[in-house]
Amino acid sequence: MRVVLVGGGVASASTAAGLRKRGLDGEIVLVADEPEPPYERPPLSKEFLGGADVAPARGTQWYADNGVELRLGNRATALDLGGRTVRLADGDEVDYDALVLATGLRARRLPGFDGERVHHLRTVADARRLRAELAGASRLVILGAGFIGCEVASSAVALGKQVTIFEPEPAPLARALGARIGAALLDIHRARGVEVRTGEYVESMDRTADGLVLTSNLGHRMECDLLLVGVGARPNLELAAAAGIATGDGILVDEYGRTSAPDVYALGDVAAQLHHGVRVRVEHHDNALRQGRAVAANLTGEAVPHTDAHWFWSDQYDHTLQSVGRARDLDDLVVRGSVEEQRFAAFSLTDGRIDAVIALNRPGDVLAVRRILHTPHEVTADQLRDESVPLKQMLRAVVS
Repeated sequence: MRVVLVGGGVASASTAAGLRKRGLDGEIVLVADEPEPPYERPPLSKEFLGGADVAPARGTQWYADNGVELRLGNRATALDLGGRTVRLADGDEVDYDALVLATGLRARRLPGFDGERVHHLRTVADARRLRAELAGASRLVILGAGFIGCEVASSAVALGKQVTIFEPEPAPLARALGARIGAALLDIHRARGVEVRTGEYVESMDRTADGLVLTSNLGHRMECDLLLVGVGARPNLELAAAAGIATGDGILVDEYGRTSAPDVYALGDVAAQLHHGVRVRVEHHDNALRQGRAVAANLTGEAVPHTDAHWFWSDQYDHTLQSVGRARDLDDLVVRGSVEEQRFAAFSLTDGRIDAVIALNRPGDVLAVRRILHTPHEVTADQLRDESVPLKQMLRAVVS
């Protein structure tokens, strides 16, 4: 049996490791358009900008020791589902018995915002270029206060740079976390000297001999040395779509990672998966790892649906933001702790059951919820607010 993995991220590395751990002795071929072996992407907006090395998903020697063939720097250009082949940019074709698509995301681009001094951050090549230019820069402007924008702002401040963020929403990450938690993050960034211009976005960019001049929708003009465009990402689904595989907001897969094509799976950031009856596409590192393990199980004969609770984290300055689950109403969260003191957990409840928790500087609360999220339980808002009883103890008691 030959398994071909298309994509060079942790999803592919996790699948390859899972296959070998489960005893697959057939061929594994990993195809990636980047020249690097699979690496960890979360550090690119944090530790890497401060001088850390690339964090590999697996050591290079692991692939050799485990018989995983790496076809790096060679993009997959077409799929022949009938002939079961993957065509590569160099003209070669790779046969497969099972195909795993982990093609990931690409940074969303804005017309007119590209070229010298303008950055996007998705790959290690992007991060290397940003790190090199950031070293000689004084002022960085960031478009978008999402995870990438907020984390790069934190890293740049640590390097002594002046940072301005333009964010059309009322607060950072407001769409993902809600207005109240977004406001807490806004306070954190402003306290560190970041100029966060909410309700404002940049409409145009002009170049000068010394840098860039940006003009906002409110008519404000600002000079900067570097610009980071952090306005989201798009799934790389074109390879699958061109082959006739069902797509939507990502490559459509069932709870086992199976696409509409026989023996073709998709996972990671590009996969729009059925998860507890709801189709979702999750752009988080932990999800890619866990989906890889589940797909490896399915490829080796064990039917394992991916049902793990979705979890993410974000490190900004000395604060850690974590969340598990999917909140149904971000405007109606039950808060345990103090938002003002920047140490709290905010719960989403539906009919006495926790859907999700978003926590700032309370990792233990996230761990406690993660353990019971998809088990039957009943809890009240008053119980969650009451800090006289440790959350771990209380949740253990309410699980039926």
